[in-house]
Amino acid sequence: MKYAIGIDLGGTFIKYGIIKEEDSSFLIEGKMPSMADISADKIIEQLIKSINICIDYSKSHDFDLCGVGVGTPGIVDEKRGIVFGGADNLKGWSDIHLSEIIKKETGLNSYIGNDANMMAFGEVIFGAARGLTDVVFLTIGTGIGGGLILNGKLYGGYDNRGTELGHIPLNIEGVDCNCGGRGCLEAYASTSALLKQYKYNLNESGIDVREEITGELLIKNYLSGESCAIKTMCSHWHYLGHGVAAFINIFSPQAVVIGGGISDAGEFYIDGIRKEAFNIALPDCSVNTRVVGAALGNKAAILGAAANVLENY
Repeated sequence: MKYAIGIDLGGTFIKYGIIKEEDSSFLIEGKMPSMADISADKIIEQLIKSINICIDYSKSHDFDLCGVGVGTPGIVDEKRGIVFGGADNLKGWSDIHLSEIIKKETGLNSYIGNDANMMAFGEVIFGAARGLTDVVFLTIGTGIGGGLILNGKLYGGYDNRGTELGHIPLNIEGVDCNCGGRGCLEAYASTSALLKQYKYNLNESGIDVREEITGELLIKNYLSGESCAIKTMCSHWHYLGHGVAAFINIFSPQAVVIGGGISDAGEFYIDGIRKEAFNIALPDCSVNTRVVGAALGNKAAILGAAANVLENY
C-alpha cells in the first residue's frame, strides 16, 4: 500500500491531505492560512507545518509516506522543483527552490507542479476528465489558474512556461491585474474580483452589510434572491463565460472543467458559465464540448499532487 501527501497552495489557504493509492481516499485532510500576502518565508513556514502534520499522523499510525506533492501557482521547473515566478497572488514567490527546501526541512522527496496542472491531473486520473484526451481546466479562486490536456498529455508550453489562462486580456484598456498587465480574465472573473464587485454593488445600493463579505455570503444571498447578489453573479458569469468561449474557440476541447472553491456552490454556478460560454463560442468549435464542474471539487489539486508522487515513486 502506498501513501502520499498532497498539497494545494493557494493565495488564501494551504490545503493538505494524505491520500491512499488503493482508493484515492483521504486519511487526513485540513487547511491553514497560506500567509501569501506576507512573504515567501512565511508561505514556506506554513507549508512545512502542513507537511509535518501529515508526517506526525503517518508516524502515529505506523505507515511510511512516498513523498510530498505540491501544486503551486506560478511557473514551475518540475524536474528540479523550482518555482520561477508568475505567482502574482503570493508575495515574493519567485526563484523558490521548493523541492530542496522540503527535503531539508522534512526529509521527504517532493514533486512540484503548477496548481492548475495538478488539478487537471487529478481530474484526469480520478474525476471529470477520466477517459478524455482534450480538456481545458480552469480553477477559480484568489486568481484564475489554467491547465490543458492536449492529445492525452498535460501541456504547459515550451519549458513549461505557458498555460497562464487567467491572463488572457479581456479588455486592453481595463483594470490593472496583479500580473502587471491590464484587463486580464483574472482581474474580472476571479473570486477576489467577484467579492470586490459585490462590495461595490452593495455600496452603490446604499446597503450596509455588517458581516464579512465572503463567497459563502454572496452565494447565500444570490439563492435568496437579493438583487445585488444576482447582479454580481450575472456579471461574473458574463466575464468568465467570455474567457471560456475563447478557450473553446481555440482548442475545441471535449470538456471545460471548472474547479476552485466556488465551483462547489452548486450546478447553478456551472450552468451560469455554460450558458454565457455557448452564447458566445463558435458553434462549430463547441459542438463536442461540455462545460462541467470538477468532479473532485476543491480537492482536485490535492489529489493530483498526490497522484504525481505516486506515479513517479
